Amino acid sequence: MKTDIRTLDLNLLKTLDALLDERSVTRAAERLSLTQPAVSGMLTRLRECFDDPLFTRAQRGIIPTLRALELAQPVKTILAEVAELLQPKAFDPATAEMTVRIAATDYALRAVIVPFMAALRRQAPGIRVAITPVSSQPLTAQFERGAIDIALITPDSAPDGLHARALFDEEYVCLMRQDHPLAQQDGLTLDSFCAQDHALFSYADGSFSGVSDEALAALGRTRRVTLSVCSFLVLPEILRVSDLLSVVPRRLTRDLPGLSVLPPPLTVPGFSKIAVWHERTHRDAGHRWLRALLFATAQQG
Repeated sequence: MKTDIRTLDLNLLKTLDALLDERSVTRAAERLSLTQPAVSGMLTRLRECFDDPLFTRAQRGIIPTLRALELAQPVKTILAEVAELLQPKAFDPATAEMTVRIAATDYALRAVIVPFMAALRRQAPGIRVAITPVSSQPLTAQFERGAIDIALITPDSAPDGLHARALFDEEYVCLMRQDHPLAQQDGLTLDSFCAQDHALFSYADGSFSGVSDEALAALGRTRRVTLSVCSFLVLPEILRVSDLLSVVPRRLTRDLPGLSVLPPPLTVPGFSKIAVWHERTHRDAGHRWLRALLFATAQQG
């Protein structure tokens, strides 16, 4: 053989395969939608590549040499494998086995991941999910090295160059124990709201001020925040055993027995939640299916 894989044109192998099947330059040209001179020229190149005549003329068509017959099956295998490479694999959630890594805040764990996992376990039990915190490291770099596949964040923290999908808009509500004195009233007044001790759910460690305090300040009012927690998980338990109030995102109040939800007596600006992902996984069939499920379950809340 006078050449190597770096100079072998894949189209030459397609021509060789057609010639082996058809045993005719004319019929091979028709099959390949080429002219007969073009196929004859490619046969010349094939002979140079394999250092063998490959075919000899016969009364009817052409006859393959022993070398050509040896090449028949390997060439078909190569062409089939290349064709498979060009076709995306069919994705079956029921039998799929893969791992997806999702960066999520404590809020997103309950508001998004909980309903998502309930649906995922029913439809694709073989898919593993690794949840990591949203860190201060650049998101794009985390995506590029495969540390995460999806991040659940707010629009203002989304870097340029990533794919994004809006999930929902969130609003704030007031949460307190079911038998709290204020829970028995028709609604919260601004005075009664400000007179109570409050628990604050804040991602900033040790912060005693949040969006509710900013809204109150615009009205010239303040409240007493006596507890600040950076995780929502413990907050419902504390509210059940105290007279504390807490202003929290509405989606976090689902399925919390023993607690009452009331609208706040002032307008507290909400926020939006989005999912972002990298071009690296954008077209993968498995990741596309998984993101679609995430979007659907997030929008049900």
